[in-house]
Amino acid sequence: MNVSRRVLLAAGAGVAGALGAGSGTAGAATVDGQGRGPGLRTGFERLAADGYGLLSGQKVGVVTNPTGVTRDVRHIVDVMHADDRVDLKAVFGPEHGFRGTAQAGGSEGRYDDPATGLPVYDTYLKSGQALADIFTASGVDTVVFDIQDVGARFYTYIWTLYDCMEAARLAGKRFVVLDRPNPVTGRDAYGPVLHKEFATFVGRREIAQAHGMTVTELARLFNGEYLDKPVELATVTMTGWKRRDFYDASGLPWVPPSPNMPTPDTALVYSGTCLFEGTNLSEGRGTTRPFELLGAEGIDARWAAAANELALPGVHFREAYFAPTFSKFQGKTVGGVQIHVDDREAFDPVRTGIALLVTAKSAWSGFAWRSDNWIDKLTGSTQVRTMIDKGADTDEVVQGWHGELEKFRAVRRQYLTYK
Repeated sequence: MNVSRRVLLAAGAGVAGALGAGSGTAGAATVDGQGRGPGLRTGFERLAADGYGLLSGQKVGVVTNPTGVTRDVRHIVDVMHADDRVDLKAVFGPEHGFRGTAQAGGSEGRYDDPATGLPVYDTYLKSGQALADIFTASGVDTVVFDIQDVGARFYTYIWTLYDCMEAARLAGKRFVVLDRPNPVTGRDAYGPVLHKEFATFVGRREIAQAHGMTVTELARLFNGEYLDKPVELATVTMTGWKRRDFYDASGLPWVPPSPNMPTPDTALVYSGTCLFEGTNLSEGRGTTRPFELLGAEGIDARWAAAANELALPGVHFREAYFAPTFSKFQGKTVGGVQIHVDDREAFDPVRTGIALLVTAKSAWSGFAWRSDNWIDKLTGSTQVRTMIDKGADTDEVVQGWHGELEKFRAVRRQYLTYK
């Protein structure tokens, strides 16, 4: 990607000046200086306050899910459908569906929404021309994206964003992204960077495992670096959000973005502990603390003891026993650990996830990777798996991705909007 294209995209990505939204160049967002609670305004709040001027004269479709709500928890689709200033024609649902009725790996299919009568189209696992054809069939001119992300590369909504941007370009549609906070801050990027030969729906392009960006920043990154040709992109940034802010600083209600993401505490650990999906251990699905509880039959107190001996910053581990109600070990009592983050500023979720893999393998003889090497899809290469198998410790595994992470950080900085 050359500089001239970045400059061109920066000039064309901004929204109407009345919104004061960023154009794609670092530092362009208007931030209100308060940075806490009611001072934060989401992209949708700013769009609505401007009278939906950005959507004027357009037939609009919205890519969203249950997280697309106002701060009084009304869904933005319901709000816009009731407003004569918006010509809302369609809704596009991602994994788990528009109204969120489907579990992991599922969606709601094509139906008419009972509340609004709007046609709802299924985008899950659709991309390229097949998804472009759905946009064309819907009759919309502009596709709006508003979904709460959790900050991890393998959380599929950012790849729904990527796929929809690409499909909108193919279909000749305009694309608008409304911003929401990264709930685990945007201070920095952490973890291994995806190698392009490992691209899947849990990682389309070469970004870090914990990317430290908001969805508007990611949209600009995708448009500037990864799409074959840029889509006509507009972004509506937030005001009042600082990169250091965790979700509780936003004053916004937390709506689970997926069934196994019940709280912001889940999001805090997810970019590290989701790696256990690539093993034969339970990642806590089917419990009230998914991704905070990890375990398997035959594990005892030795794992928690080994993890605590590492003295990882900001976290302690409790010996725990639990019986998942679904997923791995359904109905069986398993042993393992519960993660307790006591200093979220110091906590590094990706490093912690690696440390837990290393100690689980050493403390439990039954440890195994999933037979399909799903761990490679999650980490983005074979590096983590092969290094752990060869006996590397946590520091050695983390050092192994240092060079590629620094390169990603350099690219990422060009698309950061908030101070």
